[in-house]
Amino acid sequence: MRALSHAYKRLRRVATFTALGCFVAFLLLSAYAPDLMTGTLSGGLNTGILLGLLQLPVMLAAVAAYERSARRRVDPLVEAVRVQHLQNDQNDQGTRR
Repeated sequence: MRALSHAYKRLRRVATFTALGCFVAFLLLSAYAPDLMTGTLSGGLNTGILLGLLQLPVMLAAVAAYERSARRRVDPLVEAVRVQHLQNDQNDQGTRR
Protein backbone atom coordinates (compact mmCIF):
# COMPACT_ATOMS: atom_id res chain seq x y z
CA MET A 1 0.00 0.00 0.00
CA ARG A 2 2.88 2.35 0.71
CA ALA A 3 4.22 1.94 -2.84
CA LEU A 4 0.77 2.66 -4.25
CA SER A 5 0.40 5.78 -2.13
CA HIS A 6 3.86 7.03 -3.12
CA ALA A 7 3.25 6.40 -6.84
CA TYR A 8 -0.09 8.19 -6.75
CA LYS A 9 1.30 11.20 -4.87
CA ARG A 10 4.18 11.53 -7.32
CA LEU A 11 1.81 11.30 -10.24
CA ARG A 12 -0.44 14.05 -8.86
CA ARG A 13 2.49 16.34 -8.11
CA VAL A 14 4.05 16.10 -11.55
CA ALA A 15 0.78 16.67 -13.41
CA THR A 16 -0.33 19.50 -11.13
CA PHE A 17 2.96 21.36 -11.14
CA THR A 18 3.32 21.03 -14.91
CA ALA A 19 -0.08 22.53 -15.68
CA LEU A 20 -0.10 25.00 -12.81
CA GLY A 21 3.47 26.11 -13.43
CA CYS A 22 2.75 26.96 -17.03
CA PHE A 23 -0.37 28.89 -16.07
CA VAL A 24 1.40 30.81 -13.29
CA ALA A 25 4.20 31.70 -15.70
CA PHE A 26 1.57 33.08 -18.08
CA LEU A 27 -0.02 35.12 -15.28
CA LEU A 28 3.32 36.49 -14.10
CA LEU A 29 4.31 37.48 -17.61
CA SER A 30 0.93 39.18 -18.04
CA ALA A 31 1.34 41.13 -14.82
CA TYR A 32 5.03 42.01 -14.88
CA ALA A 33 6.02 41.98 -18.55
CA PRO A 34 3.22 43.74 -20.43
CA ASP A 35 5.61 44.94 -23.13
CA LEU A 36 6.54 41.35 -23.91
CA MET A 37 2.92 40.19 -23.88
CA THR A 38 1.74 42.95 -26.22
CA GLY A 39 4.52 42.43 -28.73
CA THR A 40 3.22 41.56 -32.18
CA LEU A 41 4.47 38.35 -33.76
CA SER A 42 2.81 38.28 -37.18
CA GLY A 43 -0.48 39.31 -38.71
CA GLY A 44 -1.82 40.99 -35.58
CA LEU A 45 -1.14 37.99 -33.33
CA ASN A 46 0.55 39.12 -30.15
CA THR A 47 2.60 37.13 -27.66
CA GLY A 48 -0.07 37.25 -24.94
CA ILE A 49 -2.75 35.72 -27.14
CA LEU A 50 -0.37 33.05 -28.38
CA LEU A 51 0.69 32.10 -24.85
CA GLY A 52 -2.95 32.13 -23.74
CA LEU A 53 -3.92 29.80 -26.57
CA LEU A 54 -1.01 27.51 -25.69
CA GLN A 55 -2.56 26.92 -22.26
CA LEU A 56 -5.06 24.42 -23.70
CA PRO A 57 -2.48 22.15 -25.35
CA VAL A 58 -0.35 22.29 -22.20
CA MET A 59 -3.31 21.22 -20.07
CA LEU A 60 -4.17 18.44 -22.51
CA ALA A 61 -0.56 17.28 -22.49
CA ALA A 62 -0.56 17.24 -18.68
CA VAL A 63 -3.76 15.16 -18.66
CA ALA A 64 -2.33 12.76 -21.27
CA ALA A 65 0.91 12.40 -19.30
CA TYR A 66 -1.09 11.81 -16.11
CA GLU A 67 -3.16 9.09 -17.76
CA ARG A 68 -0.16 7.41 -19.37
CA SER A 69 1.82 7.46 -16.15
CA ALA A 70 -1.15 6.18 -14.15
CA ARG A 71 -1.54 3.24 -16.51
CA ARG A 72 2.15 2.41 -16.33
CA ARG A 73 2.89 2.96 -12.65
CA VAL A 74 -0.25 3.17 -10.54
CA ASP A 75 -2.61 0.69 -12.22
CA PRO A 76 -0.25 -2.31 -11.83
CA LEU A 77 0.10 -1.52 -8.13
CA VAL A 78 -3.68 -1.25 -7.77
CA GLU A 79 -4.08 -4.62 -9.48
CA ALA A 80 -1.52 -6.19 -7.14
CA VAL A 81 -3.38 -4.85 -4.10
CA ARG A 82 -6.68 -6.11 -5.55
CA VAL A 83 -5.27 -9.60 -6.16
CA GLN A 84 -3.78 -9.72 -2.67
CA HIS A 85 -7.10 -8.63 -1.17
CA LEU A 86 -8.99 -11.31 -3.11
CA GLN A 87 -6.51 -13.96 -2.02
CA ASN A 88 -6.86 -12.88 1.60
CA ASP A 89 -10.65 -13.08 1.31
CA GLN A 90 -10.44 -16.58 -0.18
CA ASN A 91 -8.06 -17.68 2.58
CA ASP A 92 -10.40 -16.26 5.23
CA GLN A 93 -13.38 -18.09 3.70
CA GLY A 94 -11.39 -21.33 3.52
CA THR A 95 -10.48 -21.19 7.20
CA ARG A 96 -14.09 -20.54 8.22
CA ARG A 97 -15.38 -23.76 6.64
